[in-house]
Amino acid sequence: MNPTPDSLVLTARTPDDIAAFVPLALGFVPERSVVMVSTGSRGGMHARVDLPHDPDDVDDVVEALLRPARLNGVREVIVVVYDDDTTVADEAAWSIHEEFTAAGIGVRDVLRVHDDHWYAVLPGAPVAAYRGVRFALADHRFTAQSVFDGRVTHASREALRATIAPDAASARLLEPDLAGAHPLPAGALAALVRRHLQQGTTFSRPELASVAVTVTAGDGRDEAWVWLSRSEARRAVDLWSDAVRRLPCAHVAAPAAILAFAAWLVGDGALAWCAVDRCRDAEPAHSLAGLVAQLLEAATPPDTWEVLRPQVPGTADPAA
Repeated sequence: MNPTPDSLVLTARTPDDIAAFVPLALGFVPERSVVMVSTGSRGGMHARVDLPHDPDDVDDVVEALLRPARLNGVREVIVVVYDDDTTVADEAAWSIHEEFTAAGIGVRDVLRVHDDHWYAVLPGAPVAAYRGVRFALADHRFTAQSVFDGRVTHASREALRATIAPDAASARLLEPDLAGAHPLPAGALAALVRRHLQQGTTFSRPELASVAVTVTAGDGRDEAWVWLSRSEARRAVDLWSDAVRRLPCAHVAAPAAILAFAAWLVGDGALAWCAVDRCRDAEPAHSLAGLVAQLLEAATPPDTWEVLRPQVPGTADPAA
């Protein structure tokens, strides 16, 4: 579940617009998914869940979408189902429509998207819309605007996940530095991270090795993320994405969790989930990854972080 990134403010007026907007909002082209997009207010939210193979499991999809919609006071949504199996897709679409309407949340439109076509689901559309209307994502004005804004839309969630996949060669180069690394003294990690964010640079091998052994402890790890603001989050995503790619799996859990937090703070929920997964692959019960997962599941807006920060144990600014 993700807030809509502040940098992505587009007005969708047609089904073509909706079909083009969703991949840009998610950061990748979904497959076998149900996507909910709130409408009618700036700074809304969107959510994506996997579409089940069995129609009997559709209730879980409805609940997974309805819960954050209620928590965030959503009044109206658009639903887009990505699949070629009309049986499961239609069951999901109509179940969402029924349950959301009963909860007082308007469903403005429901579409099914597959193979560069969108299909109408709700009654009242032209006959041709139920047969499928072709659209070209690459040619849409939203895509052009996104490219101009510097946003990247990946071909799939797996392609997005690959952007933070381990680089075996870099990990091998780092092993001698890790063998002799020592934790940084108090305050040093925060200062190091701030310097790299200001300069737009990445950790050297000796620095990354020291960072890796420092962030394994809670107090040391907190120096890397509790003071981050939204204005710094994008540069933090770049810094920690580079670190996660270069580190061996045995050292990646905490840096991946920090990346997850930075990605949530910048509004990139899809990348945040990928980073949570990388962390949990190495350390399933990691506390920071758990915190980020809670923020994502509730579709918590990143601009609430300054209010939430004092409520999270251990989040006093280490440099304060």
